[in-house]
Amino acid sequence: MKRMLPKIIIVIMIALLAYLFWAYDLKQYLTLEYLKLQQRAFEAYYAVHPISTPAIYVMIYILITALSLPGGAVVMTLAGGALFGLILGTILISFASTIGATLAFLTSRFLLKDYIQKKFGDKLKTINQGIEKDGAFYLFTLRLVPYFPFFIINLLMGLTMIRTTHFYLVSQIGMLAGTIVYVNAGTQLGQLESLKGILSPGLIFSFSLLGIFPLIAKKMVETIKARKVLTRFKKPKKFDYNLVVIGAGSAGLVTSYIAAAVKAKVALIEKHKMGGDCLNTGCVPSKALIRSAKMLSYAKRAKEFGFQTGRFDFRFEDLMERVQQIIQKIEPHDSVKRYTELGVDVIKGEAKIISPYEVRVNDQILTTRSIVVATGARPLVPSIKGLDQVDYLTSDNVWKLRNRPSQMVVLGGGPIGCELAQTFSRIGCKVTQVEMMPGIMGREDPEIANAIKQKFETEGIRVLTGHTAKEVLVQDGQKLLICEHKGEEIHIQFDAILVAVGRIANTSGFGLEDIGVAIAKNKTIQTDELLRTNFPNIFCAGDVAGPYQFTHTAAHQAWYASVNSLFGTFKTFKADYRVIPWATFTDPEVARVGLNETEAQEKKIEYEVTIYGMDDLDRAIADSENHGMVKVLTVPGKDKILGVTIMGPHASDIIAEYVLAMKHGLGLNKILGTIHIYPTLAEANKYAAGNWKKAHAPEKLLQWVGKYHQWMRG
Repeated sequence: MKRMLPKIIIVIMIALLAYLFWAYDLKQYLTLEYLKLQQRAFEAYYAVHPISTPAIYVMIYILITALSLPGGAVVMTLAGGALFGLILGTILISFASTIGATLAFLTSRFLLKDYIQKKFGDKLKTINQGIEKDGAFYLFTLRLVPYFPFFIINLLMGLTMIRTTHFYLVSQIGMLAGTIVYVNAGTQLGQLESLKGILSPGLIFSFSLLGIFPLIAKKMVETIKARKVLTRFKKPKKFDYNLVVIGAGSAGLVTSYIAAAVKAKVALIEKHKMGGDCLNTGCVPSKALIRSAKMLSYAKRAKEFGFQTGRFDFRFEDLMERVQQIIQKIEPHDSVKRYTELGVDVIKGEAKIISPYEVRVNDQILTTRSIVVATGARPLVPSIKGLDQVDYLTSDNVWKLRNRPSQMVVLGGGPIGCELAQTFSRIGCKVTQVEMMPGIMGREDPEIANAIKQKFETEGIRVLTGHTAKEVLVQDGQKLLICEHKGEEIHIQFDAILVAVGRIANTSGFGLEDIGVAIAKNKTIQTDELLRTNFPNIFCAGDVAGPYQFTHTAAHQAWYASVNSLFGTFKTFKADYRVIPWATFTDPEVARVGLNETEAQEKKIEYEVTIYGMDDLDRAIADSENHGMVKVLTVPGKDKILGVTIMGPHASDIIAEYVLAMKHGLGLNKILGTIHIYPTLAEANKYAAGNWKKAHAPEKLLQWVGKYHQWMRG
């Protein structure tokens, strides 16, 4: 209540002033007719009080503008021109109008901004980003058109994220042209018959052009700037291809597929293996090995399923060979043969961009109208003293293992580190996981991350958080990792060390630096909303573009990169990242879409939490997998979904319903009203929605309904 008191006071003051204005018909004093009748009286007062008159005038002007009284500022501006002349009038009014506008702006911001941003924050996200980037520019263009009500601009801009200093300075400059026109009209007050006469159709058209010109100029500057980077390079008269794609991972494959589907001539260059990391060293092999490891975990849990004992006889090398067999089964989906049949010219070799129009591969130079860079990312290897003394593993080469390490250190507590730590533990390695941050799975809410950590420790994994890897030593044939934890040295013995601390984009070695393609601070290629680089015909998609390094987002970006590169002359599309889901394939799985509590608190977004425990779900109980939760964040008092985290069996599959709901604006009431097959794990979504509904039941209404039923019973 204390926080609301200042707002209540301001609202009451504004309401009181508005009441007085209309009740006492003060608007009659803000008309052209009244001004003309009192012109001589005003001039006589000014002659007697040359100092106080401008001061009183400025104070009244500021008050009228701050209260956003329609038409008041126009009449006051005319009065200023009549009283003070063009030069002094312009100076006084320029500052008075800007100060008044800023007060109106601040009042609107203080009273309504937080409410509007919280209620419509998701819808305003794009507008907020645009204001943050070009808000001053757009405000300036609006200020150049005096026919557009300035008081509306003041109030609306107060609801945005534009800085107050920017608003003031831009308004001061932007309103100057219109101010001069009205002040000049005021100097001719005796000849002025109506307010409409100030702005003739010709003058309105001129101001409109003036307002539009900066927008046109900005577009022209962007075009010129983009084209300027191309002037250093000779443009071919004819092109071999409409599009050359570099990299045959998820992004490159989808990009070339789309280009071929719309009958463009496209070349796809890959120096290593078709399918990229996902097929060969990432998603596919890891999930194949995770599945084998899970079978072994079931054997250890045999009694839970009614068996006296459970045992699998296996050889480590057979498990690793199965991984390769799985890859081979999926390879045809991404093969040279398939894409050639689709109409793509697939070229094996190392690409080198030698100009925005030319790509060298092997002994040939391909000319192309556009290029899409989809070179992916590689494991990040930190600078740890002595690490190069051992044959360390990464997600790239771990699949070549054929002898099972007895003791393995996994560096990293992110998704890759967690998945592989649990997997190698289940297939018989003694695993120590080392993470420098306070907890593993740092992007998840603490209770989720802690539950996974407890699961790991129950399975025998030694999880060391808050430990910083400092050095690798090889002494008497033994390998040691030295970590620092709270000022103490911790020694960890290992046979194999797996580095899984993140990934870094592949941006060097194929010509980007030579022609001047801009690289972002996070080492990805710098792109705009169209996935276009600083060269207008070079685009990128996937891990090399960021901001997400998931196979599904790479494919998502590929659509924008391909369509914008081929049809951008006519129509462009901004990449849409509003609803991006992901999962960590530990056991239990953790899947998420939208906000979690940690992020909501960081962004100061109000939310409600609804939790449904999977221990209550019939199918989970039947499967002996009754652990985990569905955690839904919603707008307070509404069923609108802000984000969902699911921890449990098949979480990555169950969450799809929420992804669809968030994408298309469906709330928990819609999920609750949808029939779910019994018994399935997907029912957890319906029960979570039911928990939300129960918490928001209209208790008072139900009391009256109860009385109605009692009355009906007689």
